[in-house]
Amino acid sequence: MKIHEYQARQLLADAGIPVPAGSMVTTSDEAHQVARDMFEAECGLAVVKAQVHAGGRGKAGFVKLARTAEEAHEAARFMFTNRMVSPQTPPDGLHVSKLLIASGVDIDSEFYLAVTLDRDSGCATLIASAEGGVEIEQVAHDRPEAILKVQVHPLIGLQQWQARDLAFKLGFKGKAVMQAADVMLKLVDLFNGTDASIAEINPLILTPPSSDHPDGQVLAIDAKFNFDDNALFRHRNIQALFDPAEENQAELEAKEFGLSYIALEGTIGCLVNGAGLAMSTMDIIKLHGGEPANFLDVGGSATEEAVEEAFRIILSDDSVKGILVNIFGGIMRCDTIARAIVTAAKNVGFTVPLVVRLEGTNVTEARRVLEEAQTDLPSMITANDLDDAAEKITRAVG
Repeated sequence: MKIHEYQARQLLADAGIPVPAGSMVTTSDEAHQVARDMFEAECGLAVVKAQVHAGGRGKAGFVKLARTAEEAHEAARFMFTNRMVSPQTPPDGLHVSKLLIASGVDIDSEFYLAVTLDRDSGCATLIASAEGGVEIEQVAHDRPEAILKVQVHPLIGLQQWQARDLAFKLGFKGKAVMQAADVMLKLVDLFNGTDASIAEINPLILTPPSSDHPDGQVLAIDAKFNFDDNALFRHRNIQALFDPAEENQAELEAKEFGLSYIALEGTIGCLVNGAGLAMSTMDIIKLHGGEPANFLDVGGSATEEAVEEAFRIILSDDSVKGILVNIFGGIMRCDTIARAIVTAAKNVGFTVPLVVRLEGTNVTEARRVLEEAQTDLPSMITANDLDDAAEKITRAVG
């Protein structure tokens, strides 16, 4: 599960990590009022940031600096009336319904800091770089030596000496070393305590020296958290942060029926049982020159109602020009799929080519059901094997 930046910043603040003041708004008038309050409190700069589950906001023009309440108002009006398009959004962009209005701060240096799971070691790993505020993936690709990593012991956690050593390596000096180390320790605790899959601060910044902070102040001015869906039952407060408006509605509907569905950008809808078989099905569709429109795994125990819903979800995508059903019945019974196909034909209707490949448990009964319903399914084509099915559906959709 993903959350918005304003929610992630609040988690950091609750954990004792210093974060500049900010407020979430849903209208441009609210943005104007919040910014005006900031400037009246002698804040010299406000930052207006779109709250969407996608990166690349700055380059897309959806992070703007404002030096007056009127500038913040204008920036908010622009973001609420335009869709944000970046390399991490769909081609038509994302609608913006929430903004973060945050106090601006002077920046001396920017750093990257994150905790995630290292699958090779099986341990949480603290990742840091002195090149924060940029696309860290590109830094890792071009200059892997700029990425520093510290494995977190699963029992004793991150030790203070490890945090201080990493802070020194990043270039912090004086009292800023302990500030940075404290942020690292608290971020690791927050990662573990919330069952996060990633906890990221980018950038973590150091302000210029001042009378109050002669070595600068360490602040988190942007944050990203993802959480393990399977552990959310232990964190009601995290569950409450879920924003369904930011999710694909078809994927949410599929989840209610126990289906694993991910929308893609192709034209061939896929209904398969088993994640591995689903991946193989998509691969062989591409091998034959087609493009899958989705990943959909009905699992091994789906009911006829769930399978019918799967067809309904697939057909709700206007880009789908054909459907490939590929079922290998182990736990899943082929006749359940066959009856669901017949029911879906009556209740949903198939106006696009439908290629069906069934093997496994009760396959003879399944083929009989489909054969008897052939007149109700004029667009249905049966296939002997997966290669035959992929060839037929790609030919059918052109």
